[in-house]
Amino acid sequence: MKFDEFSIGQMFETPSYKMNTEEIMTFASHFDPQYMHVDEEKAKQSRFKGIIASRLHTLSISLKLWNKLGVFGDDVIAGTGLNNLKFIKPVYPEDVLCVKATIIEMKKRKAEGEITLALSTFKNVDEQVLQTELSALISR
Repeated sequence: MKFDEFSIGQMFETPSYKMNTEEIMTFASHFDPQYMHVDEEKAKQSRFKGIIASRLHTLSISLKLWNKLGVFGDDVIAGTGLNNLKFIKPVYPEDVLCVKATIIEMKKRKAEGEITLALSTFKNVDEQVLQTELSALISR
């Protein structure tokens, strides 16, 4: 969709995505190899009582779900910001993630526009695990 087809307050929801232990451990072994992500025995003894996803993994899945929804499609030019990022709750294997996005700001430019979304990730329908503001340049 082109910039001028969007409006402030417009809301979107992605399909869901189920996490699993193997994926959590594989991602973390490459990008965030801390015990709570890769060592099941140590993780069981931690405050989390088991393996949890890396916050970077949770963010990556959130962005994947948003992008796969295809709202911006080929009209996206580039991401311009990721602000006010908060990780609220841990994500465990078997949790089912879904992203809800609301347009909170729009700025017109000469050849394009910038859209800012309030992006929230939830697990198991109603437990918020992540929130951030995502901005991108969109063709007009």
